[in-house]
Parts: sequence; C-alpha cells; structure tokens
Amino acid sequence: MDYLRRVMPSLTALEFFDAAVRCMSFTRAATDLNVTQSAVSRQIRALEDYLGQPLFHRVKQRLALTEAGETYAVAVRDLLNKAEATTVQVMAYNGKGGVLTVALLPTFGSRWLVPKLGDFIARYGDIQLNLVTQVKPFDFSGSGIDAAIHFGDGVWPGAVCHRLLGEVIIPVGAPSLVGNPSRLAHPQDVKQYPLLQLSSRPQAWLDWLHAVGVKGSEDVHGPRFEEFHMVIQAAIAGLGLAVLPRFMIQEELASGRLMVAFDRPVTSEQAYYLVHPEGKGDLYKVCVFEDWLIEQCRRADFSEPAPGQEPR
Repeated sequence: MDYLRRVMPSLTALEFFDAAVRCMSFTRAATDLNVTQSAVSRQIRALEDYLGQPLFHRVKQRLALTEAGETYAVAVRDLLNKAEATTVQVMAYNGKGGVLTVALLPTFGSRWLVPKLGDFIARYGDIQLNLVTQVKPFDFSGSGIDAAIHFGDGVWPGAVCHRLLGEVIIPVGAPSLVGNPSRLAHPQDVKQYPLLQLSSRPQAWLDWLHAVGVKGSEDVHGPRFEEFHMVIQAAIAGLGLAVLPRFMIQEELASGRLMVAFDRPVTSEQAYYLVHPEGKGDLYKVCVFEDWLIEQCRRADFSEPAPGQEPR
C-alpha cells in the first residue's frame, strides 16, 4: 500500500510560529526559544512559503496577524497543546500507572466521587487522575478520555458499559415554600408550585408523577437549569419544587435547608454506569479504577429505599 504523505509543515516551523504569535515579536520569540532572531525569521518565511500566503503583517517593525494567521494560530496552538499532553502521558506510562482521564457528571463528581478519591489516590499513587466534566454522551475517539461516568440506559456506541448503581428520586422544596411539616396531602399537589427542571432530564417530573399514580400529568411548568447544583440552589431559594436524587441532597435535608415535599420516593429506571472504549478495558489504570469504583458503590447503593419507604 502506498503511503500518502501528510500535508504538514515541520514541527519546528509550527513551534516557532506559535512562539512568534505569543510574543508578537521575532526577537522575543527567539529569546524564548533560545535561538537567533534570524532563525525565527527563516522558519516563519518557510512556513509562509509552504502555505502560500503571509501569516503576519509587518508594519513599521511591528507584527500583526493576517486573517489567515489568526485562524492558523488557533489551530496550531491546539495541536501543540494536545501533542504535549499526550507526550507527557506516554512518558508517565510504565505499564502500571500513567495518566487516567475520567469524564464525569459535574454534581455527581463534586458531591459523591471527589470526597472519596483520597482512598483511590492512597492506594494507586502511580496513577495520575485527571477529572473533566461532561454532561452529554460523546465520541471517545480523539478525546483523550479513558473512561466516563454516565447516567442513562447503559447504551453507548463503541464502548463498554458497567452498571454501578441506581438512584432514588424524591420531590423536595424549601420549608418556606412547602411548610414544615409538608402541607401537601396528595402527590398531585406538587403541581401547585413551579416545578424546577434539569435540561438533561426533561422527563424527571413526569416520571415521578406517573410512578406515584398521578394521571394526565403531561405538562410540567417551571424554570429549567443546565446542572443539578443549580436546581438544588434554586430549590433552596424557594423558586419551586425539585425532584432530585436523594444522595445528592443528604446535607440539605439534614440541615433543614430542604425538606421532602411528598414522601413517595421512586427508583429511577436508569442508572449510573462506568463507560470505557472497547479497546481500553484491559488497561491496568482502567481496571483498577473500575474495581475501586464498584467497591465504593457497593457501600452506598442509592437505589435502596430508606426504611419505611417503598420505591415503585
């Protein structure tokens, strides 16, 4: 098979161009790179010849990017950053360790996972753990992400899903809104209030209403928020009622900032999953994180109802 050569200038030229963009001066770029100013000029001139157009305006000994230069500078910076990050990751990898990058849901991470990570770090000090937040499912290819914690149906194209645990949802609100004890006598009474919604779970209120036997509840009215922590804060502020995973609001319930509006918990049909690309299931860093995570989940399965409460 004939090898098709990439249309790509030299890495040195791209590095010199990036330095020149940062400094907006060939002289200062040369100082940063520990080369001569003429070396920088030659590399930039060679790069412009390769591209067939100028990247800089040179006016009265001052530099300014052309329109093409501005576009190219962003792409080159991103390329160099990714190459550097991947190089560091490969250098750190020694068969047992390396960098483990995990994408996770923001509130799940901050309220449940992060407080437990000290144990993982103490056990696996050879693994550098990088956490990034990701709300929606994404394509693993080219992302640099080794695994993700996802809430849903356990279906992710091109990936393997391991069920971690379920979740119980309950309707809650500020005591100033619902009274203490709650003045709601029937599940349908929640519709007297604005119903706070999460963009990624638009059916949450309808699922709860249907599960507790409220018929004809196809319309839900109330503000919508991007993340759980915003919904929680809105509920505390008395903006409406929220239907939330019980594990996320233990502190607010214990402190009295939130109270259960109607005592009918419902077990969600969906669950939390650890997801990883098909080709990464045997990596040491992914395996030990999966085992550790399953161990933590066994200690706190959110799908179990509280005493005296029955899920659907």
